[in-house]
Amino acid sequence: MEPRIPCRARRSAAALALASLAFLAGACTQLKRCAYEEIGRDEWQQPERVVEALALEPGSRVADLGSGGGYFTFRLARALGPAGRVYAVDVDEGLNAYVAERAEKEGLANIEVVLAEDNDPKLPEPVDLVFTSDTYHHLEDRTRYFSNAKQYLRPHGRVAIVEFGEAPSWFLPSHATSAETIRSEMEAAGYRFVEAHDFLERQHFLVFSVD
Repeated sequence: MEPRIPCRARRSAAALALASLAFLAGACTQLKRCAYEEIGRDEWQQPERVVEALALEPGSRVADLGSGGGYFTFRLARALGPAGRVYAVDVDEGLNAYVAERAEKEGLANIEVVLAEDNDPKLPEPVDLVFTSDTYHHLEDRTRYFSNAKQYLRPHGRVAIVEFGEAPSWFLPSHATSAETIRSEMEAAGYRFVEAHDFLERQHFLVFSVD
């Protein structure tokens, strides 16, 4: 006959297991943030210059697709001002929770997190710009993804894609996409190529429009 474990002991073990899972989830989120916000990134990413090049108008609606820990989200929010809105879009609930908490602490009420699906950004309203940095390579069937994403763009809406041309040493080789591939896939999705910025040494910076 197996020994009976008191209910209190079972509850304690369950609580410990839940606490351990919560700790691991938090640690995983922190590791992801560290990976995305690599030391020295500001130097080669030039985030302020990237945001400036987007020529955002006050009051615009912007989706930061694959927002991660909010590296660009918070910069976009400050550039738009209180009349604008940034949707921090990610499939990772832990990272979304971090962005929401930080936005509240910093008093940035114009940031709203959105839990996306793998094949749908799930935006609550059409936006003026979909911005994505180092996320394009993660998307499956990108032509279909951005073809469907047109429903989330306002008239004359744009998509700005920042993506590694060659994967850096700390990334997997698959974490990069050539400019030619991006342009071909976006045009097949029904977008018009607008411009390419060439001031980022490590990355492509391409902009497309729905019309």
